[in-house]
Amino acid sequence: MQSASDRHEYPAHWEADVVLRDGGTARIRPITVDDAERLVSFYEQVSDESKYYRFFAPYPRLSAKDVHRFTHHDFVDRVGLAATVGGEFIATVRYDRIGADGMAAPAPADEAEVAFLVQDAHQGRGVASTLLEHIAAVARERGIRRFAAEVLPANTKMIKVFTDAGYTQKRSFEDGVVHLEFGLEPTERSLAVQRAREQRAEAHSVRRLLAPGSVAVVGTGRTPGGVGRSVLGNLRDAGFTGPLYAVNKAFPEDLKELDGVPAHRSVRDIAAPVDLAVLAVPAEQVPEAVAECGEHGVQGLVVLSAGYAESGPDGRERQRELVRHARAYGMRIIGPNAFGVINTSPDVRLNASLAPEMPRPGRIGLFAQSGAIGIALLSRLHRRGGGVTGVTGVSTFVSSGNRADVSGNDVLQYWYDDPDTDVALMYLESIGNPRKFTRLARRTAAAKPLVVVQGAGSAPQGHAVRATRLPHATVSALLRQAGVIRVDTITELVDAGLLLARQPLPTGPRVAILGNSESLGLLTYDACLSEGLRPLPPLDLTTEACAQDFHAALARALADETCDAVVVTAIPAIGEHSPGDAELAQALRSAAAAAPGKPVLVVHVELGGLATALSAATSTAPRSGTAAHARTDTPDPTPPGAPGGEPAATPDDAPPALPAVEAPEGTHLIPAYPAAERAVRALAEAVKYAQWRREAAVAGKVPEYDDIDEKGAAELIGGLLSRGQGLTLGTDETCELLGRYGIRTRRAIPAPTPDEAARAAGALGYPVALKATAPHLRHRADLGGVRLDVADEEQLRWSYAELTQLFGKPEEIRPVVQAMAPRGVDTVVRAVIDPAAGAVLSFGLAGAASQLLGDMAHRLVPVTDRDATSLIRSIRTAPLLFGWRGSTPVDTAALEELLLRVSRLVDDHPEVVAVTLEPVVVARHGLSVLGASVRLAPPPARDDLGPRTLPTY
Repeated sequence: MQSASDRHEYPAHWEADVVLRDGGTARIRPITVDDAERLVSFYEQVSDESKYYRFFAPYPRLSAKDVHRFTHHDFVDRVGLAATVGGEFIATVRYDRIGADGMAAPAPADEAEVAFLVQDAHQGRGVASTLLEHIAAVARERGIRRFAAEVLPANTKMIKVFTDAGYTQKRSFEDGVVHLEFGLEPTERSLAVQRAREQRAEAHSVRRLLAPGSVAVVGTGRTPGGVGRSVLGNLRDAGFTGPLYAVNKAFPEDLKELDGVPAHRSVRDIAAPVDLAVLAVPAEQVPEAVAECGEHGVQGLVVLSAGYAESGPDGRERQRELVRHARAYGMRIIGPNAFGVINTSPDVRLNASLAPEMPRPGRIGLFAQSGAIGIALLSRLHRRGGGVTGVTGVSTFVSSGNRADVSGNDVLQYWYDDPDTDVALMYLESIGNPRKFTRLARRTAAAKPLVVVQGAGSAPQGHAVRATRLPHATVSALLRQAGVIRVDTITELVDAGLLLARQPLPTGPRVAILGNSESLGLLTYDACLSEGLRPLPPLDLTTEACAQDFHAALARALADETCDAVVVTAIPAIGEHSPGDAELAQALRSAAAAAPGKPVLVVHVELGGLATALSAATSTAPRSGTAAHARTDTPDPTPPGAPGGEPAATPDDAPPALPAVEAPEGTHLIPAYPAAERAVRALAEAVKYAQWRREAAVAGKVPEYDDIDEKGAAELIGGLLSRGQGLTLGTDETCELLGRYGIRTRRAIPAPTPDEAARAAGALGYPVALKATAPHLRHRADLGGVRLDVADEEQLRWSYAELTQLFGKPEEIRPVVQAMAPRGVDTVVRAVIDPAAGAVLSFGLAGAASQLLGDMAHRLVPVTDRDATSLIRSIRTAPLLFGWRGSTPVDTAALEELLLRVSRLVDDHPEVVAVTLEPVVVARHGLSVLGASVRLAPPPARDDLGPRTLPTY
């Protein structure tokens, strides 16, 4: 199939798997000479109307000349792409390069005529718009800048494909034909259109997996036990609303039913459609099962089978083949080695997982790559007395296993506009595509909280994704910049998530503390200070406080305009007026209901019943008397994921819960925590997230500077790169390139001898600085390799002799002379292009202490004015820039401008793969760049600007 072309080898990098508008998948690849029969078969299935729209005349069949023309391409001036499902064409697109006269022409002609043909059965699936993205990317690669197309006015669908693409275009009407011309450079609108289509398609593909109309379990055992039989039972017991089917090729021919579910020897034998298949067969039997599912029209697979990438090289290849096989049929996969998926919606009630019980319905979405972590999350949320106590449920749950296909990015696309999910919790062992994840996370976080535990793992096994070279801490910082609530443990994940699911966001960091324990109040106060909050003095109600005292104190705190959130501390009390759990919970809930705009948290000690009573509400738990999961007076002892019986207690488990009391409809649930530190940490994350939301609501700007010479810089870079594939610029070249962007550097003149040092100082003018620039001494003033404020030649020669005596010969220490800069704070600015995350701008103070502590802040490029302002304030040593302990504040406005100029440089010219400015001395007025280095190289491919694709294998 992939034969060599007339002029170029087969461009395998143009092959791509894509998700279509309805959530199905297709493969896009170049058309070759081996596709003649496929093309003829495809054309025979196209309606006469579609053929007429393509050729402007009745055209019932393709001639041999047509077939030859449409299958023989040089992959430069003539290119054809096909979208395939099951190996057969469902659509084609081609371009032919043309000259100014509209006739065929070779390069350097930069215009091409483009035409599509989509099989009628697949029209409306977004095939043409996806093919347009890919053929446009191919054309840009081959030096084509514009497409021209002629369309009949009645062909409104194709006209809409072109006009909706977002490219800059011209439109005219002549001789009964609509003539369209449009440039192929991505525009802001075309990228927005592309990403909106990506979101709809990927969300729909996940929706087909989480809300199927019917499910078949392939590999259902004939006897109780086993993975397949367990999953079938879980689906049935959860009350799945659609048809279920048990499939096992070893079933006796006369077996028609198993556990009340229709039984079949093959998916092919099922007379009705099957939307989702759960595969629980050995890995060697999976290919046969996938083929059966694909031929039957199954839409998606959950593969529980193990023995793939986690098992070694053979397993990795088996996993790649699994994905290729499934996508060829238009199916997406969760897994392999997955724990399963859950959807608690009453319209679906899907438990296609190994969890023996359905979680309580709620508003929290869960994603975990690890099955073990998924079990822990479900169990923690299920237990009234575990972690953050109380009844709070799950909307959807996905445990992706090896995430060979469906990943956290896909699930984020689904959650973004899922009306049943208010908070998203994710455990990510690794982030395969940080650039896309941060883009999706930023958009999702602007609509609903996203809480993430990020492991330090590498890219998922079996994936052909670019590995990031950024440190783990840097990736974490970039996630926070995107609005992600980044936590370190599963406990913190649940703590923060349940607060965000139950309470409004705080409007500021001011915290009122009240309760019946002075000691617990002081612990909470100290915890607030440690987390950067602004606590008010704790109010001690004493151990004699009754429920009404708590109600009155909470009402006063919530009415106080100097308070943004309230933490209530409660310990067991013994006395005539001591409130019971339900009584105290009602008192707190009623006070909180009167001021619903401020969050309330409770720190409790050995009050399991209080936690349950505080959390009881119909908004996240089923009402009494509902079907299979009506609430009872006794909490269910078996959490999801536990093989049976009560799970072993963990150190942060609360005691058994007392009977719950229903709260009125719409009442905010009040989260209860067993430790002050956990409550305050969750509150601090909510405060930071709320601040991010407020700031994100007002977008920053990338300022324009009149003195930036973008064209001149591009010419300079092009000339420099003509010398080789990658190079570090010399001092003069670095100064020239930075100067094109208004970044002035103080010249450092090499001084290999004392006489040359004296001549350099004379040219620069005294006072000067004498520095050793050898790698082991550079930027290490603490080692003594720098002499400042050298006033005259005599002092210069004395300093030169001292440096060479201390550190070695001139050729070893590489001394330079530089004009003195105004005193200030030494800082460092860096930019680097990471192959996975993209361009990253970093800032910190110069010096060994900052390096040792890793005190650097990071932002993704392009940096806005708001980003630059927050960047310099994000490091722990930032007070040194603002007059710490009576020191002189420095010119942070000049520093922000420098950051913005560096950002513009690397954003405008991706060939600039690394920039380091060190040190940058920021004085009271202005700054001085004393050292700079720039590295150039051909830029890595920008996968976020190209056409939509699924990860390759």
